[in-house]
Amino acid sequence: MVSELDLERINYLARKSKAEGLTQEELVEQKLLRERYIAAIRANLRSQLNNIDVIEKDGTIENLGEKYGGVKA
Repeated sequence: MVSELDLERINYLARKSKAEGLTQEELVEQKLLRERYIAAIRANLRSQLNNIDVIEKDGTIENLGEKYGGVKA
């Protein structure tokens, strides 16, 4: 999970990058923060998709996590 402080830091580094550029250390930090942010978004989306059930035309209920993600409901 990405904290509010991490989001603030990501935004600060993005603004600074556009305004004056980043040091090598800041570039590494920015890359790490962005990777963690993207991983958190993917995990959240996967969790949401795993909880979606689709009712087929024949009346059966199919869980998308089981169908596409290999997750057992």
